[in-house]
Amino acid sequence: MTPPLSDTERRTDGRESDHQTDGPQDGDVLLEQSVEERVQDATVCVVGLGYVGLPLAVGFAQADYRVIGFDVDDSKVETLQNGVDTTGDLSDDDILDGDVTYTTDAAAIRDADYVLVTVPTPVEDERPNLAFIESAAETLGEHVERGTTVVLESTVYPGVTREVFAPAIEDASGLEAGEDFFVGYSPERATPGDGEHSLENVVKVVSGQNETVREDVATLYESVVDAGVHRASSIEVAEACKVIENVQRDVNIALMNELSMVFEEMGLDTHEVLEAAGTKWNFHDYRPGLVGGHCIPVDPYFFAHRAKKAGADPELILTGRKVNESMPGHVADLTVKALNDCHKTLRESRVLVLGLSYKRNVADIRSSKVANVIDQLQEFDVDIVGHDPHADGEAVERAFDIDVQESLSFENFDGVLLATPHAEFERIDLEEMATALNDDAALVDVAGVFDADDATEEGLVYRRV
Repeated sequence: MTPPLSDTERRTDGRESDHQTDGPQDGDVLLEQSVEERVQDATVCVVGLGYVGLPLAVGFAQADYRVIGFDVDDSKVETLQNGVDTTGDLSDDDILDGDVTYTTDAAAIRDADYVLVTVPTPVEDERPNLAFIESAAETLGEHVERGTTVVLESTVYPGVTREVFAPAIEDASGLEAGEDFFVGYSPERATPGDGEHSLENVVKVVSGQNETVREDVATLYESVVDAGVHRASSIEVAEACKVIENVQRDVNIALMNELSMVFEEMGLDTHEVLEAAGTKWNFHDYRPGLVGGHCIPVDPYFFAHRAKKAGADPELILTGRKVNESMPGHVADLTVKALNDCHKTLRESRVLVLGLSYKRNVADIRSSKVANVIDQLQEFDVDIVGHDPHADGEAVERAFDIDVQESLSFENFDGVLLATPHAEFERIDLEEMATALNDDAALVDVAGVFDADDATEEGLVYRRV
């Protein structure tokens, strides 16, 4: 197979809309530019402008690339065109910093030398849903030009890029992968709310359908990722590495969660046990808690799905998932026990839930396990009110079916459930909290933000996972 075409070679008249192949074929064209020259002059299109795609688009624009940011969401694109960050991880100045065009016009894809696809890959009923990938591939197929390199960044199980994504582009375009356009895979490693591990600071895994494409893709990413790239030997290796990164975290957190449930029955404080165990040089520092979001609770199902297709039984992985899915019930149970210890009648109790997003210091409430905790508490007729300094209040009210405080107040509550430990909550004064709460109040501190002895000294019934 030949390398991708240069910009000069691929821009021939009459091929913009119908993918005509008259003139020299890719297999007959000799490369006139070096990889470095081709990358330097490239136009990059990012498909999907969410928490992964938007920082990617901005990163390439800030590196002096011409960038096309494509998304099907009219409202999101309009907001970005007005210079407003839609993720909370960038700044409004970043959005318009560099040569970037935000659009819902798929025809703009024709101008791209590289197309980076960052669409969602959710799980439904514990099975991967590839509908967004298939839809993106169809759109690409309708507009991709000969010589374009397409890189999938979405989380998938091994085999999806070659067996689902590339064929879908071929079907819609009439072009052939490896001859008319080229395919690579580079798993996203975006971490919302974590400025330390941004695009340029995290090693990028890259792969391609052959060595030439892999080097082409690697050179592109090396121009924006200061931490460097790791060249995987195959697309399937890169796909697998992405899912097991989060499988490892899920299984380790599941162990901590199971230990916390056992220690609760033993009357032992999990944090004290982990602190003691952590004095050993090779003890890994994982902590119990609610496991929400779009990666850790999702990726194990992708891997398990593929493992089962291969005839394997990923028993440990799925057991870890089961344990972590049980944690909202455990947190609700801790809250009920704490209220009972305060001699409160559950159906007459009011609890303030602090932190409703799925993760510390982010606004995203989708896939937040706090919702599951609230659902279970409401089954006991506990009156729930929420507060989150990051999440949109109206969106929370609709999604969680609870009232939401705009400004924090502890008055007339029988208990506080600190579910998501945003930085703002670390500044809460326990004495002021205890004074404002009703008499004999409870504090359930999922992440252990506060000191147990300090909370007890203020007269609070304190519980933590």
